[in-house]
Amino acid sequence: MKFRKPALHIQILIGLLFGALFGLAFGVDHHLLLLQIGEGQNLREVEVRDWSEVTLHRDGRDIRFGSGDQVEIIHTFHQMKKKSAEPVAMSVRDAAGDRQYTDVRTMEKEQTIATAIKPLGDIFIRLLMMIAIPLVFASLLVGVSSLHDVSKMARIGGKTIAFYLVTTALAISIGLALGNAIRPGTRMDAAARDRLLAAYEEDAAAKIEQNISVDFVDYLVNLVPKNVAQALAEAEMLQIIFFALLLGMTLLFIDREKAGRVIDFFDAISDAMIKMVDFVMIIAPYAVFALIAATISEFGFGILQTLLWYIVAVVGGLAIQTFVVYPLILKTFARDVPLRVFLRELRPAQLVAFTTSSSAATLPVTMECCENIGAPKSVTSFVLPLGATINMDGTALYQGVAAVFIAQVYGMDLSLTQQLTVVLTATLASIGTAPVPGVGIIMLIIVLRSVGVPETGIALILGVDRILDMCRTITNVTSDATASMVVASTEKVFKRLS
Repeated sequence: MKFRKPALHIQILIGLLFGALFGLAFGVDHHLLLLQIGEGQNLREVEVRDWSEVTLHRDGRDIRFGSGDQVEIIHTFHQMKKKSAEPVAMSVRDAAGDRQYTDVRTMEKEQTIATAIKPLGDIFIRLLMMIAIPLVFASLLVGVSSLHDVSKMARIGGKTIAFYLVTTALAISIGLALGNAIRPGTRMDAAARDRLLAAYEEDAAAKIEQNISVDFVDYLVNLVPKNVAQALAEAEMLQIIFFALLLGMTLLFIDREKAGRVIDFFDAISDAMIKMVDFVMIIAPYAVFALIAATISEFGFGILQTLLWYIVAVVGGLAIQTFVVYPLILKTFARDVPLRVFLRELRPAQLVAFTTSSSAATLPVTMECCENIGAPKSVTSFVLPLGATINMDGTALYQGVAAVFIAQVYGMDLSLTQQLTVVLTATLASIGTAPVPGVGIIMLIIVLRSVGVPETGIALILGVDRILDMCRTITNVTSDATASMVVASTEKVFKRLS
């Protein structure tokens, strides 16, 4: 009997599951600290294991941690070291009694085989990012120039923007509703709050110091690239989209034979990039294995218990948005799109999104999946790159939960007016801050400012941001794909493939 190779999404899912098991089996010992202690001119290596309590001392300040707080201990230590050259002291309590270290020079966790294989996953992400820019540029140029009608592109653009604004506002509303229903901030004790604020205060301060605000005039000006080569090199997606649109429309107004040569060239580039995606996806199961193994092995699960109800609210909201809201939208506005086919064909993109935590890195896979479902290149080449840049339903939902959570931790109850302000501000910020790195936290800072919640509260959620980022990227990618199906269906260009 001939062996039949499993479908790609099954291979990736197997890689993900085995990666998680491998990460657990060869995980970092979360009850081990590797220290270097200063003794005059010499350094002594010390291993601290199975502590019941660790206290860091510096400048008259004592911060106490429990047995499951390795991640916070190391993070807080590095923050203390950054502030000044004064030595950090440490007290340890374990089964053998109490010990004191007066000059802790370095503090690290162990490295395992699960963390050592992460570069394979990093190469996979870089390969996808390498493909994304030429694929978007070539596909969008060919798609626009093949429309032969500028008004049609304007109509597609209007539908796309409207879809993204509405679903973003809906996602924030779901996040606010769950935050009010579950009330995760009231379930956190003061000791845990103070510990998280101390551990991540420097990271939070660095984000706040960026002092980003929503300025739509500057945003519109920055859509136009001063240097196209620079925009391509720096992966400025919105500028690339603008130039590709402009060049594609310009080709409609020059000699048809000359325009045809340009279109044929970029059409070949687009086909080559899509074929390259197929080649890169051969290593996807192994790359997913490496990325998940490294993430699971390094992640400190102790913080999950501290922020359990916050995580439940965020993940629950993401599940509702992804598996209830989008299917209902498809059933209502894109009835010719088979829901079962949509969910099945989109799985590779969702799994890659979960693993990489990047809509941009997943973009080549998302484009291929949507075209396999039946959306034409003229739609996917515009809707999906724009969505990967400005549409962040999962991020917006998490901001709704986070705003309520942080307010509750500080003993504040957001009024209805304030919560409506959160919806409006986060919806506008989702577009207005698109070019900014680390946009999720930046958007949250803008939202917190709009309702008077202390911005330093972002330190409370930074410890679990990585794991939640993986979850919300699935929602972001699914939203982009849903938009492409709705646009293709309403434009009557959707072609159901066998």
